[in-house]
Amino acid sequence: MPEQIHNFQGQSFHKLKRACLRRGGLFKDPLFPATAQSLFYKREPPPGLTWKRPREICKDPRLFVDGISTRDLHQGSLGNCWMVAAISCLASQPSLWKKVIPEHVEQEWNPKHPDLYAGIFHFRFWRLGRWMDVVVDDRLPVNGDGVLLFCRSATPREFWSALLEKAYAKLNGCYEALEGGNTTEALIDFTGGVSEPLSLDREALSLHSDQRRVFFQTLTKAHERKALITCSIRPAEGETVESVLDCGLVRGHAYGITAVRKVRLAEKLLQAGGMTRLFMVRMRNPWGTTDWTGAWSQGSQQWQQMSRAEREKMGLNVRDIGEFWMDFKDFCRYFTDVVVCRLVERNLLWPSSHWKEVRHYGEWAPAPASLGSPPPTTVLHNNHTLSLGRNNVKPGGTKQRGNRKEARLGESQQRGGRRCEQNKAVKKATKEDEGGEVGGWEAQMDKRSRCGGCINHRDTFLHNPQFVFDVRDKEEEVLICLQQEDRRIRRKDGGGENLPIGFEVLKVEVNRCSRVQCVVEQAASSVYMDSRSVTLRGTLSPGRYVVLPTTFLPGATGNFLLRLFSHSHVRLRELREDLPCPSVFQCYLPQPTVVTTVHLRRASGLSPPKQTAPDVYAVVRCENDTIRTRVFKADANPEFNLRTIFYRRYPNAHISIELWSRGRLWDSVLGRARLQTSESERSRSYVIDLRGGQSSSDYPRSIYVETSSSVCLTDL
Repeated sequence: MPEQIHNFQGQSFHKLKRACLRRGGLFKDPLFPATAQSLFYKREPPPGLTWKRPREICKDPRLFVDGISTRDLHQGSLGNCWMVAAISCLASQPSLWKKVIPEHVEQEWNPKHPDLYAGIFHFRFWRLGRWMDVVVDDRLPVNGDGVLLFCRSATPREFWSALLEKAYAKLNGCYEALEGGNTTEALIDFTGGVSEPLSLDREALSLHSDQRRVFFQTLTKAHERKALITCSIRPAEGETVESVLDCGLVRGHAYGITAVRKVRLAEKLLQAGGMTRLFMVRMRNPWGTTDWTGAWSQGSQQWQQMSRAEREKMGLNVRDIGEFWMDFKDFCRYFTDVVVCRLVERNLLWPSSHWKEVRHYGEWAPAPASLGSPPPTTVLHNNHTLSLGRNNVKPGGTKQRGNRKEARLGESQQRGGRRCEQNKAVKKATKEDEGGEVGGWEAQMDKRSRCGGCINHRDTFLHNPQFVFDVRDKEEEVLICLQQEDRRIRRKDGGGENLPIGFEVLKVEVNRCSRVQCVVEQAASSVYMDSRSVTLRGTLSPGRYVVLPTTFLPGATGNFLLRLFSHSHVRLRELREDLPCPSVFQCYLPQPTVVTTVHLRRASGLSPPKQTAPDVYAVVRCENDTIRTRVFKADANPEFNLRTIFYRRYPNAHISIELWSRGRLWDSVLGRARLQTSESERSRSYVIDLRGGQSSSDYPRSIYVETSSSVCLTDL
């Protein structure tokens, strides 16, 4: 089923084009006029700047000349190499750029029918789960010499890259809003894929060839599965962005990876290098220059020893201007960050692995206002100044002290300079513990609010939106991606900074159907970054999980999209109620008065020594609720690790636990146990001998259980 297309700012390309053709005039976009406000919001336009249509720049303009390729992209005077690098990856895959440039044949100039040209184009970008169709006119900014000011093609009469950049600038507010960014954002906008930032441990990769080989295989598989890959060198503290290394590479600049190869060297090269196989990557610089001066660089000794035919046979060809090859060992020596954008096509992340996507929109919002009374707002008394340092954080995960979270602010932003991709110095937002309170914040927040901040803020963390899903039967790899709404368009008004965001994954009771009130087990945790998207990949054991997307600080508001990918069918739904909703039948019963959790950890001694253990499962019964575990094959000491929750109307009634043996014709009871809990107790542990069924005094069978109860139904 094709995805729905949304018209950006309500402009319909086909309606506007028909209107222009009827009146016989060229389109002038009233929402993105050819004025300074569409260019800059801080600095002044350069002297001599004018806006010209392609026919005023050259005689025979074309959208494409000899198709589309990475050589069509040359960064202009704008610091948006992060975007240009992403487009260069896009240009190498027709299935991708045809989505971004729809109806490319119909949009092309037709010299035989100039009357059909209306000076209007449209492009599509993926924003927060929706493809947006952006309309632009063909007026482009040129300098005093008549040359395009920003992105342009190596072929002067080709304009697809300049028009695409203009549409992206309109989507973001103006051209200057494209100054500084990260390729993760652009790759998602151009593909709707899922971007995973990978940080390289250069020291470990340089010293250990096995780690280097594993990382090379990761990039090879990603490239084979049509993932888009970019990389950069993060400037260390005190280093200048856009400064050039001795090897010719540029710090803080985005490069695209266009090929990954493992090649067998010819005999004459073996004498020089001594290795039979070589791991190679092909890079592209958006500036259209080949910076690299090391081994396998242009004109190097390695190339001089090979004929063109040998290069072609080994697959070491260079297709476009700005491309160059590197030994992978040299790549790991210099580069610090890699972004892999995995593509999503018909619920696939890549062709050989069937991943299924579920998604849910949400909002970090204050509590709704009550009718006739002032809105219950969040009141934050800041008794402690938030510390924003400029120290570098070693990448690779969320930095923590104990269970303290730290936000990696600005680490993914690449900006500054005339045309560069810069990593701002990492700012660490931390809060110090004082008397058990987080950072001295005193929060008086309505429980109906949905903007409680990260897990540092224990009093408000669970006020965030909560989404539940199940992992059934066996361990499963999942990919979770949290994306916030784009704020770049607000830069013109003095805003535009992303919120530091992240998420926690909690393992909860298998029958929970209401909001979590107490953190029992953290299953996974993302980093917290001021990036448009945060991604986490991990393997989860069977059970029920709740994801809490959060901002770093409480009280921050905004919209978000939560995406979850798995190999099986997973249902993702939001938990809205603090207590389970009663069924129609239960409305006639007494209201619950006690909530009890039962954690069945394990059983032991289910079969005598030297006998085959049975296939077993456990059943927990409480009033009208029955919870059953999966079957544990031939296991005499199964680790159930089953956590359940019961809202009890009759607290004096017992809770029973039964162990069953799976049979060919029918199942048989191995033994039973009864639990009697008080109305209010905290984490009581039991070791109970099973009775009845096949239990015998000669060989006792036992279960290990923990329970807790509360008369407050929202305590557990």
